[in-house]
Amino acid sequence: MKVLIVEDVSGIAHTLDQYLRREGFLTELATTGREALSLFHHARPDLVLLDVMLPELDGFEVLKAIRKDGAVPVIMLTARTDEVDRLVGLGLGADDYVVKPFSFREVVARVKAVLRRTQPPTEPAARVLQVGSLSVDPNAATASFAGHLLDLTATEFKLLSQFASAPNRVFNRSELIERALPDSDILERTLDSHIKNLRAKLHRCGAHDVIQTVRGLGFRLVEAQVVSRPPAVRALAGTQVSPPMEVSA
Repeated sequence: MKVLIVEDVSGIAHTLDQYLRREGFLTELATTGREALSLFHHARPDLVLLDVMLPELDGFEVLKAIRKDGAVPVIMLTARTDEVDRLVGLGLGADDYVVKPFSFREVVARVKAVLRRTQPPTEPAARVLQVGSLSVDPNAATASFAGHLLDLTATEFKLLSQFASAPNRVFNRSELIERALPDSDILERTLDSHIKNLRAKLHRCGAHDVIQTVRGLGFRLVEAQVVSRPPAVRALAGTQVSPPMEVSA
């Protein structure tokens, strides 16, 4: 699989390159935001390691552009320790983040973990999960509401699949992290950001208040029918979503 490394510090970039190649990955290197976008569209990587502080375009702007193109997994590399900056990246669709200084072995482990949870399942075919007008297909890694395909990141799809597997059941944050994101060290506030994004995408397709907050306990998915004509979204027919990212309780 191919990893695009976007890092303007040459020592860090080349060491990451060596570690990833040693583990069997193909790699591409970019040192500026504009070069990163050019390589992203040309090389079509399976995952992007993206530094926040970059020349020309910062990592957040690059992430916005990548997310307009699809759901390729992105791990942010940042020297910023402010939790707000991490939540901004996750709110824009990042799948994970690593704070500098970091262990290069840890970064490789994160790459493998994110790729594991974003690849299509290899186990026997699972049944399509149907909750009212919401349909979640684990085999095709697609989800739709009232015939409108949801453009989800890998993390959002995993969370929605977990909710749909047990409608009306209340999941607490720790349980969602353990069941839907077992290979991540994601924090509870980070989980809230992913759920916020998921709610917004459901809402745009006409699914209102499908993921409910149960005060002091967690979240649950309830059945919802179409109550209004959703805004312009992609029709399900002939469209495919890449496998795959609330309001806090």
